[in-house]
Order: sequence, then C-alpha cells, then structure tokens
Amino acid sequence: MTQLHGKAALVTGSTSGIGLGVARKLAAQGADLMLNGFGDATYIADLCGSLSDEFGVRVDHNGADMSKPEQIEAMVAATEAEFGRLDILVNNAGIQHVSPVESFPVERWDAVIAINLSAVFHGTRAALPGMKARGWGRVINIASVHGMVASVNKAAYVAAKHGVIGLTKVTALETAESAITCNAICPGWVLTPLVQKQIDALAASKGVSVEEAGRELLSEKQPSKSFVTPEQLGELAVFLCSEAAGNMRGAALTMDGGWTAQ
Repeated sequence: MTQLHGKAALVTGSTSGIGLGVARKLAAQGADLMLNGFGDATYIADLCGSLSDEFGVRVDHNGADMSKPEQIEAMVAATEAEFGRLDILVNNAGIQHVSPVESFPVERWDAVIAINLSAVFHGTRAALPGMKARGWGRVINIASVHGMVASVNKAAYVAAKHGVIGLTKVTALETAESAITCNAICPGWVLTPLVQKQIDALAASKGVSVEEAGRELLSEKQPSKSFVTPEQLGELAVFLCSEAAGNMRGAALTMDGGWTAQ
C-alpha cells in the first residue's frame, strides 16, 4: 500500500508546472487530489481523468481565484466535502511581475502579494481546523530561493516569498506539539510557464535565441546550470509528508542547483 493511501491533498496552482509535478507525486503515493488552477474545461477534465486512471485515486478540480479569500475558504470546504478530509495542503500558486521599485505598478504589487503570500495565509487558516480535528496534517509552502535572497526588479515577489518563509515558521511553531507540520520548499530556476515567460522576455530584449537566453538565466544564478524539475520538487514534497519528516518543522529547504550556496 502506498504511504499516502487514504489521505487527501489540495495543491494550488496545479494544472501545470511545479504544482502539477507535486500533485502527480502525491497521487503516485495514493493521495486523492483536489487540483486548482487555469485551463479550459476540456483540458482540466482530461487532466483529472488521466491522473485518476494512472494512479487509481480520486481527482477533482476547483477553480478558486487565489486572490479571493472567500473562494479559498470555499475551496478548502469543497475538498473536505468531496473527500471527507484534507490532510495535505500545498500552497503553490504564484505570479510574477518584473519592474524597478520606483516604477512598480501598484496594482501588480497588490496582485503578487495577494496570490503569492496572502493566499498562503488564507489556505492555511482554513485548513488547520480540520487537520487539528483529525490529528494529522502537512502544510507545504512552495516558497523560492527568493524567500532567502533577492534579485533586482522583483520587489513584490521577493517580499512575498520572504513572507511565506516567515509564515511557515509561525505556523510550524503554533502546531509544534501536534502531528501537523509546516515546511517550505525553496526552488531555484524551474522551467515552468512562469519562468519561460522570463526567458522569452530576456531573449526578446537582448535579441538572442530562447535557448541562449535560458543558458544565460541559469549561468547568472544557478551553478548547476541545469533547471530543477517539478518531479524533483514533488519527491521532496512526498518526503515532507512521510513519518521520517515528522519532526521537521518550520524548515526552508532549498533545491536550487547551488544558488544560495554562493
């Protein structure tokens, strides 16, 4: 029997990229899944069906807008209603905007903070009561190396991810005497749709190929010169759900190709 059989997981921002990689690894260990994220109805229906068929678990999708606290609360409630429980919450949804501080659009700051930080708070506060009632839970926050170090032109993203690590620590302390843990995963460059947009923008601004722009992006920060994969991050999430990680609390775990070792 797989180690997460009988558990239910909600992964935000999980119709592509890191979130989907994490969701697949949780499903492979037997967890039922509530997906969340963008995509047309046909794509989402096919995705839910294929994951269910491949891993033999129940899979559903909730289209909650992660900038709306009431929709996040309703998504947590819907997950508990659908599966009878919510054991694993992976706060992954995120957006990016790149601009110098003095010209950073106020509405983009508000949007990045809402989705990358406030949504983590709203999801966690909604999920914890059920976890406490059932006596077990895992909250896994997908932060970033930008929760530990900064880069220019990413004021909102860096501020939000630093905040996620702080919130992770507080949540861990408040649940420290229970069987609920909260930890953060801090990826470096992962080739997700979000990062692909940055590569495309770099290629356009410098008049180089997309491949060359990707190499430049990696060489600037990531000593391994290779992208972290969603699958690797998913395996780390599975470990954090295991009993082996039962006393790992408030950790910020990097998977960044050596970025923060410099």
